[in-house]
Amino acid sequence: MAVPPAAHGSMSRRLLPLALIFMAVGIGTSFAGPFLALFLSDGVHAGPLRTTIFLLVAPLSGVVVSWLVGRLSDRRPMRRKLLLSAALAGMAGAVLTAFIRDYWVLLAVTVTLTSLAGALFPQSFAYARQVLQQGDPRRAAMGISTLRMLFSVAWVAGPPLAALLIAARGFAYTYGLVAIMYGLAAVIVYRWLPEVAVPAGPAEHETDDVPEAPRSTIFLLVAGFIVVQTAITLGVQAMPLFVSIDLGGSVSGAGLILGLCAALEIPLLLGFGALGTRLPLRSLILVGVVFGVAYQAVAVTAGSVWVLAAAQILNAAFIAAVGGLSITYMQDLMPGHHGRATTMITNTFPIGQVLAAPAFGLAQQFDYRLAYGVNLALCVLGFLLILAARRTRRIVPEVRPEAMLTGTA
Repeated sequence: MAVPPAAHGSMSRRLLPLALIFMAVGIGTSFAGPFLALFLSDGVHAGPLRTTIFLLVAPLSGVVVSWLVGRLSDRRPMRRKLLLSAALAGMAGAVLTAFIRDYWVLLAVTVTLTSLAGALFPQSFAYARQVLQQGDPRRAAMGISTLRMLFSVAWVAGPPLAALLIAARGFAYTYGLVAIMYGLAAVIVYRWLPEVAVPAGPAEHETDDVPEAPRSTIFLLVAGFIVVQTAITLGVQAMPLFVSIDLGGSVSGAGLILGLCAALEIPLLLGFGALGTRLPLRSLILVGVVFGVAYQAVAVTAGSVWVLAAAQILNAAFIAAVGGLSITYMQDLMPGHHGRATTMITNTFPIGQVLAAPAFGLAQQFDYRLAYGVNLALCVLGFLLILAARRTRRIVPEVRPEAMLTGTA
């Protein structure tokens, strides 16, 4: 069915502000996230135990708050208000973090304001899906992957710039810039994003052709994506030490490899997004995990830094397929619950951070190559879980979709 030109214009007017929001949030998170442990150690002077507690509580509180916001966003037409609240919370949290150095006060700010700010990322994807659904739903994968690509672009340049700013001016200026980015996002939401008239819901053709997925499928997919995200996180954490200690390289060399991977992700995200308009998303995601298995196999047997660098094309394809398509795929499986579906996927990253911590500790005790051996096993397990989540059609006309998820009629 052809989409009227007016609809294309309306989508462009909404997607362009969303693109700016993703760039702003990407810059903000790339400035703060990679240096949180350093901030706690040098800026707050927290000991190892307090730092560990903070690094565990921060992502877990974000998971809980994002989940609650996701459930709320699917019940009422208030996604714009939630986006604005999350952006303002991020700005307030960053301003407070720039000046407060009391550990317990910062922890309180993190589990409240900063956790609420974390909902901005999944809710922006959910809003984008609603906009795309009003136009041509078949291009949802391409639209979501493009927005995800912009977030990756911000992360290519963000950490190096943040490192320079920390060295030159300290953490107060760094978090001040983070506050400016969230403030910019709040202005964009307030000025250019209209509220969607109705809660996220399936288009008429989706109701017939894309029934709600059963719980078993959702749980298997979430478990598979958590396992895969754990492997991605552990690979990044172990890279500097693996390169410098096991392969005889340098920390700067590890940074270049990580930057190379991020740069390769950008065209691959667009490529997988384009393929997602023609091929089944589940098949493309499984192919991406196969790339992940291949990359971990190369990494665990690598004898030089150059071999690991060359293998980043496999790693980038792995991350691009999973990171770019998983959100759209889960949204397709949960029509009418785009906020909750998006939150499920984005929450797999902080959960993966928590699960990667003990595996990294194990690698510290024995050998950093062991981290990639663990990753190899995790990728195989993730592939099997996603493969097992074979969707079965079911149509229950008399039961509302939300009743099937909550068990209430």
